[in-house]
Amino acid sequence: MSLKDQITEDMKTAMRAKDSERLATIRLLMAAMKQKEVDERVALDDAMIVGVIDKMVKQRKDSVAAFTQGGRADLADKETAEIKVLEVYLPQRMGAEEIAAEVKAIVAELGAKGPGDMGKVMGAVKTRLAGKADMGQVSAAVKAALSGA
Repeated sequence: MSLKDQITEDMKTAMRAKDSERLATIRLLMAAMKQKEVDERVALDDAMIVGVIDKMVKQRKDSVAAFTQGGRADLADKETAEIKVLEVYLPQRMGAEEIAAEVKAIVAELGAKGPGDMGKVMGAVKTRLAGKADMGQVSAAVKAALSGA
């Protein structure tokens, strides 16, 4: 079953269970997926859907930080609940050690040396680790690998 089919089935299940919060989050996800399909005139595959979900999770994490700083715990809790619903659809994330090992392998493959090659390495890393790792951690690992190279 594709990820898109799984999300559609979960939406139906949430409707039947009258789980309005989960349903609202899944509908937001479906709308974001549809928007990307229309904008880019493509049918989304699982990797592209993971990218959409990643973006939505990042937006919500930023919102949680802003709401917490602004003293709006109620809104921060709502965003946190949405993150939990969205993270169900993301693949298992790589650990810091796995990320560092993968980055070192890519740096070695490309023969990158020093911070000037950051863009080249990040381009290769993004294609290989998209959806599997938090890109903030990946960026830090690339910086560490290139400064030590």
